[in-house]
Formats: sequence, structure tokens, C-alpha cells
Amino acid sequence: MKKILLVEDEKNLARFIELELKHEGYEIKVAYDGREGLEAGINEQWDVILLDLMLPSLNGLEVCRRIRAEKETPIIMLTARDSVMDRVSGLDHGADDYIVKPFAIEELLARLRAIFRRIESKDVKTSFTTFTFRDLVVEKESRVVRKGNEIIEVTKREYDLLLTLLENKNIVMTREALLNKVWGYETEVETNVVDVYIRYLRNKIDTQGEDSYIQTVRGTGYVMRE
Repeated sequence: MKKILLVEDEKNLARFIELELKHEGYEIKVAYDGREGLEAGINEQWDVILLDLMLPSLNGLEVCRRIRAEKETPIIMLTARDSVMDRVSGLDHGADDYIVKPFAIEELLARLRAIFRRIESKDVKTSFTTFTFRDLVVEKESRVVRKGNEIIEVTKREYDLLLTLLENKNIVMTREALLNKVWGYETEVETNVVDVYIRYLRNKIDTQGEDSYIQTVRGTGYVMRE
């Protein structure tokens, strides 16, 4: 259930919005002045904050600015002011959207759905499967290899070999198994090519004088073992 904070001093309007949003399945809390809204906005977790511009105690722009300094919670400004400068000011203070009173509840619901779609889309795009081994990090989807803060440049074959070993961490992989997974079952390449590419990888990721990330299991194959 999405949690929404409504900061609105007009009690009749606040009650109307509260009931409509509850009917749509949202969990909602109402704050009736700027300071109360600021405290709730910073100290509690919300999926969206609906914030009136003209509030007692602390105006909506200041509330928006202070919340934005602490959190990235989406904020939709609610206001009776419809000038371009008012809209620009709200957005410049950190608001994500702006809706002018009086508004139809359908418009507010549509704005909320749009905010949630953007959040979900962003989460999908920035979600990476990450493998870590000591100070080595591999981001699967972006095909990035890092050692500490340094990005290690590897070829596609080297990357696929490293990823296969990481996905099978602590499992000894035979040369045949690595050849099949990285080069494919139909390949005519000899198994000793695995040794060659392991050497390439070690030259790029290992530190001289320290144990190799990739251990050799004599007579069998290779493993990345913790």
C-alpha cells in the first residue's frame, strides 16, 4: 500500500482528498500546518507528499526545500496560484509536479499514477545484479568490472569467463565446463585456450605479491574460493 502525506490547512479539502485517496487504496496521513508537515515529511517514510503552497507556521516552498535537502521523496505542490513564476518557484524548490486548485480528483489520481510509474521505471533501470569477491565487483547487466575504485577493461570473452567463475563461486569449474559455458558446446577450440584466458584475466585483475583471485586446482580446473 502506497503511503501519502497530505499537508493542507483547508480542513474540508483535506478531508475530501483523504477520503478519496483511502477509497483508492492509499494509506494517508494529514498535517494541517507547515511545521507539522515538515516534521512528518522528514521523520517518516512516504511514497509521495502532497504539499499545499500557502500554509500556516511555515510556507509550502520552505517545507519543500527543507524536505528535499534531506530526502528524495516525490512532492506534488497544491496551490490556488497559477502564474508561471509560482509554478517555476515550486519546481525550483524541489517539487516534482504542480497541480492548481480547484482540481478534479481524477487529475490528482492521474498525477500520482504518473509519479509511481516513473519511480518503478527508474528502479528497474538502476537495478543491477552485482557479484563481489574481495575488492572485485562485477555488475552483470552493465558488464562493468571494478577493482576498488578502478574500472578494469576486459574483453567480452574475459568478462564471460570471470562472470562464470563468480556465478559459481567456491565451486571448482573444469576446463571443459568453462569452455562449454564461455565458448559454447559447438566450439572446436581446445581446452588449453581456457588456461590462456585465465592468464589474461590474472594479468588484469591480480596484484603482484598477493594471492590470485582465481585459484588453480591441479588436474581439474579453476575456482574463485573465499
